[in-house]
Amino acid sequence: MSGTAPLSAVTGLPVVAMVGGGQLARMTHQAAIALGQTLRVLSAGPEESAALVSADVQLGDHRDLEALRRLADGATVLTFDHEHVPTEHLHELEQAGHRVAPGPAALVHAQDKLVLRAALAAAGEPQPAWARVDTVADVEEFAARTGWPVVLKTPRGGYDGKGVFVVGDAEEAAGLLGEHGTLLAEERVAMRRELSAQVARSPFGQVAVWPVVETVQRDGVCAEVLAPAPGLSDERATAAQELAVRIADRLGVVGMLAVELFETAEGVLVNELAMRPHNSGHWTIEGARTSQFEQHLRAVLDYPLGSTAMTAPVAVMANVLGGAASAPDWAGPALDERIHHLMAHWPDVKLHWYGKTQRPGRKLGHVTALGDDHAEVRARAVAAARYLADGVVDPAFAFERDH
Repeated sequence: MSGTAPLSAVTGLPVVAMVGGGQLARMTHQAAIALGQTLRVLSAGPEESAALVSADVQLGDHRDLEALRRLADGATVLTFDHEHVPTEHLHELEQAGHRVAPGPAALVHAQDKLVLRAALAAAGEPQPAWARVDTVADVEEFAARTGWPVVLKTPRGGYDGKGVFVVGDAEEAAGLLGEHGTLLAEERVAMRRELSAQVARSPFGQVAVWPVVETVQRDGVCAEVLAPAPGLSDERATAAQELAVRIADRLGVVGMLAVELFETAEGVLVNELAMRPHNSGHWTIEGARTSQFEQHLRAVLDYPLGSTAMTAPVAVMANVLGGAASAPDWAGPALDERIHHLMAHWPDVKLHWYGKTQRPGRKLGHVTALGDDHAEVRARAVAAARYLADGVVDPAFAFERDH
């Protein structure tokens, strides 16, 4: 934007600065367009998802304080596509008079798992048994109470299964401690499934919650989201929503909060937090009156929050993870052809493509299907996502390639 008037001067509306140029920023940008807002993005490079579509892109490193200062300059509020910004930098931005949402005092609970566990313990909220471990003896002492195997996590930096290790003995633990230093030890929970409760909270203190969803994980990565979580009792769903609201209020969250949960026979336990739009809420773009992306903007700008009512009884999102079609030697239909056939065969399935370079295992996009029956809607969404990723047509959805 050098040499031109700031976009806020052109539109007369706020500028929201977002750290990170990934798909979350890209989808937040789409919501900002409808609201008349400008989303300014700090992107690591010009090829990142949001940088490809946003008119106000700054290139820089999220660990560089000067880059963060430039991003925040003239913006109404600074928010996040990811949590990996150094906490001390955010304190400096606040001290310089910039609004940060969520603020560093809240965000640190999504950045540091040990800080989160201590805060939940102080509040008496349900969570797995845990301990900080610095030595093999610490791990052995913890395992004596909870049993092997033990889950070890890096306190900072992990996501999509990274930084999470299931160890069966002291020798495995010793190798991880030698590589990473201090770790968080957690009991391996006997869970039925994983859930997610999302809440938005404004500085005014208004909150809005969506239905609790089931997240289906594969190799530590979210593959599907089922909304609402099938078979979840009203009592347990309400308890999960109330838990999310209590956490948001206690920590002073501003913006979106996703509370990742383990469902057990006795109830729910808090796994981790994300203070930003989250993969478990992508279904809300088509499946709710107000998407998580629009709601995040409303919340950080202290606008009244929107309705979270579902637009259909059931919504299912399936991630498109790079598969066979991402391999260098792929000889099947090209991406554009696969998109063409997807749209022809599943005209009611909505596609969101992130503009990323394809490689195996990478989150390349997602699809969302709506309907009345969980099994039928899920089958459509999964089949469409699989066709994009692997070029494989589920026999239940066989179709001619020449239409």
